[in-house]
Amino acid sequence: MALIVPFRALRPERRFAAGIAAPPYDVLDAEEAREIAGGNPWSFLHVEKSEIDLPDYPRVEEGLVFTTAARNLEKMRREHVLFQDPTPRLYIYAQEMAGRRQYGVVAGVSVREYEAGRIKKHEHTRADKERERIGHVDAVSAQTGPVFVAYRKREDIDAIVSRIVQGPPEYDFVASDGIAHQVWVIADPAEVERLTTAFEPVPALYIADGHHRASAAAAVARRRRERDPAPSPDRPYESFLAVLFPHDQLRIMAYNRVVRDLHGLDGRDFLARVVENFHIGADFTDRTPRRRGEFGMYLDGAWRRLVFREEPPASPDPVRSLDVSILQDRLLGPILGIGDPRTESRIDFIGGIRGMEELERLVDSRRFAVAFSLVPTTMEELMTVADAGLVMPPKSTWFEPKLRSGLFVHLI
Repeated sequence: MALIVPFRALRPERRFAAGIAAPPYDVLDAEEAREIAGGNPWSFLHVEKSEIDLPDYPRVEEGLVFTTAARNLEKMRREHVLFQDPTPRLYIYAQEMAGRRQYGVVAGVSVREYEAGRIKKHEHTRADKERERIGHVDAVSAQTGPVFVAYRKREDIDAIVSRIVQGPPEYDFVASDGIAHQVWVIADPAEVERLTTAFEPVPALYIADGHHRASAAAAVARRRRERDPAPSPDRPYESFLAVLFPHDQLRIMAYNRVVRDLHGLDGRDFLARVVENFHIGADFTDRTPRRRGEFGMYLDGAWRRLVFREEPPASPDPVRSLDVSILQDRLLGPILGIGDPRTESRIDFIGGIRGMEELERLVDSRRFAVAFSLVPTTMEELMTVADAGLVMPPKSTWFEPKLRSGLFVHLI
């Protein structure tokens, strides 16, 4: 059973929606966020990335970042840039990128179902990033950015959503990156009930993106249960903000890798080690691999095609046969000395949206010695790994388009 929870969203007045909506906090550094928000006092980056308003950052106490976020959110409410819906509702959030559209249901999802494992994960979280988000949620007393959630598609849910989006949207704008955003508000209690009921047979929900947000929401809920004289599953802190998409509408892009050095090897010795596990083809003009077990490698100004010599490993562990695992286990680890990609500073991860040109630029600049392009992980692979209670290697999936922050806030 999947429980979705109608809620009273704090959201923009229609005329402010396009200006408020902002990229998620975790895809920008402070300087990038400051540049995007420059001249726009209502950009939601003032809440999600509030360090942009602190000239001495990062030489400030972390708590000051959080109290600044809370103050900025309250100012948006006080100035009537944001308002709260009077009754609990659901919402539809549509995005269009390069001719592809995806329709998500905006709702609360249950912290207790998350804790019970019915909202499934496929990535580990990092303690430092989780701690930062806990501090933010607790100080602001709100979940300000949604968790990106997938479910196995159902025709009855599709039919309800398709009917709703025939009406005029509440918000309709194209962001500066060319991605179109539309929102419909479901205020009719009967329609809310129909959609809520349609989700009940869904056996599991899958976190696609936003593992740190979900983990932080659960941690804050546990804190508030302990302080609540009458804790109840109906408390606002017992659900977290999510946008739920049918799996067949989602697009995963590759999450490519760059490594700073060849771990003490020269180019010839490095290639001699690589050929032990991979066929190497020269002049890989495609640059982007097309099938499982195939990789692109950019080294010394040239692209090469790598093909894994073995069949995918026969194992009940679905993680072992992922391309990101093959690259890590057969090349990055044993040859380049990348032991734990989550903590190793010599490796970086480049979202597929940046293209092959970004890999070339990083290597040509000599900041990195070698780059690898991968075939994207599929939604079926993600769900299979999550169903097995396992996790993927770090940075295995890059979802596009990203959900904008600021269109919905869940007060707790």
